Amino acid sequence: MAEHQELLAEMPAVCRLSTPERLRHAQKRRAQQLKKWAQAEKEIPGIPKAGGGGGERKRRRRKSGGHGKRVTFPASVRLLEAAARHDAEEVRQFLESGISPDLCNEDGLTALHQCCIDDSLPLVRLLLDGGADANARDAELWTPLHAAATCGHLALVQLLIQRGADLLALNSDGNMPYDLCEDEATLDCLESAMAGQGITQDQIEAARAAPERCMIQEIRDRIRDGTDLDLPGAHGATLLHVAAAHGFQAAAELLLQHRARTDCRDRDGWEPLHAAACWGQVPLAELLVAHGADLSAKSRLDETPLDVCGDEEVRAKLLELKHKRAAVLKSQEKQKSLLQRRTSSAGSRGKVVRRASLSERSSLYRRQQQREALVWQRGGHGDSEDEGTPESTGVPSPLPPPDAPSLSPHPNGSATSPVSPAVSPTSPASPHGDKSHPHTLADLKRLRAAAKSQNSDPKNPQKNPKTRPGDSGDTLGDTGDTLGDTLGDTGDPPLLRLTAPLDDAPPEKQRCCRLM
Repeated sequence: MAEHQELLAEMPAVCRLSTPERLRHAQKRRAQQLKKWAQAEKEIPGIPKAGGGGGERKRRRRKSGGHGKRVTFPASVRLLEAAARHDAEEVRQFLESGISPDLCNEDGLTALHQCCIDDSLPLVRLLLDGGADANARDAELWTPLHAAATCGHLALVQLLIQRGADLLALNSDGNMPYDLCEDEATLDCLESAMAGQGITQDQIEAARAAPERCMIQEIRDRIRDGTDLDLPGAHGATLLHVAAAHGFQAAAELLLQHRARTDCRDRDGWEPLHAAACWGQVPLAELLVAHGADLSAKSRLDETPLDVCGDEEVRAKLLELKHKRAAVLKSQEKQKSLLQRRTSSAGSRGKVVRRASLSERSSLYRRQQQREALVWQRGGHGDSEDEGTPESTGVPSPLPPPDAPSLSPHPNGSATSPVSPAVSPTSPASPHGDKSHPHTLADLKRLRAAAKSQNSDPKNPQKNPKTRPGDSGDTLGDTGDTLGDTLGDTGDPPLLRLTAPLDDAPPEKQRCCRLM
């Protein structure tokens, strides 16, 4: 029996051997081990001899009343072990004893799969004659034809096709047998067989789309029945996990349209994005990221989708997708902050608009007052011709402002305007004939302030307020300036106090010797 160090030393050479060669090497080592063990039984004292001490052991077992422990193996294990040893006689005995040729191990591998991998044509024929299924599938949906085509075993491919193997069978990766074949002769055999069966490209595409159609139908059934789309299945995987792993774009879009969650986890803590990254489904990864899947999500082993991606090209695309996603999130955050600033300034803009509208209304009201004052001013009676006319005061009559409405003389001496169609001549606020109003209220204030400062100057006695005949000693305005003084100083009338006209004009006063 080989020593431990010897076994370790030959491990690199064993790893380079093919599967049949490794199997033969293991059988050889096992035979050597059994031979050395039998020799050790003869040489070491105290160990019962083979065949000599069997009766003693049986008597001891019966005396103790116990049953001896026997190691037994399931029929599937025994059949697979005999097929792996290429023991056709033992396989025949198993089949004749009623053991099913389709028994499989925990990975779904049958004896026919194993014989196709090992290129054991006699055992394959024996198993097929014994009723083995030529289209049996393992856990990853591989058929015996997938195995034979991948390994390039031309004779086995021909035999399986003769026994009814499905040329359009799909494995879990969506590959048909001819997709996996790299041997030219075997590939020609497969394509010739497909052409002989009348298989067209449309049939191939329809066969590839069949699993996705089945899934879409299942999704629609769940939607109709109100079943949860995130209900976990085998190994805790949801429908979105399966669609992401297989690259079912339409099925994934339908799931996401009906609000399937992208953060559901299976038993290993994988999200659908992990499955898409592991199996290189870049379009599905982009779709999931667009619906909020996190490229930094970690599984139970702290693995991100980038960590479980084995293809460097796919990994580079996922890294690019991650950078784009980060840029989009940053841009959205910037726009959100800008929108918040705009919203916060909306109130101040409203105040500015209100202030502007108030100013416009005030200006319009002031212009209306100016026009009305001009109307009242020009509605004076003819009895003040001697005293209030510009000729008597020596002040030229100013021109009316540009926006003053046109006035037409009335037969009784009054004036008409769009604002006041009939004005009484008895208004006490306009004893001096028609004078135009200053342009703005600010001009009036400046003129009144200038007149007031001149009146208070002691060096200019002519600016002191004085009364006129017919004014009864009253002064016009709030500053004590008379209309004549103001007109003499500035050429513009002061701000007038407006009063509504009387309904009936009082009788005219007759003057005598220029005294009332």
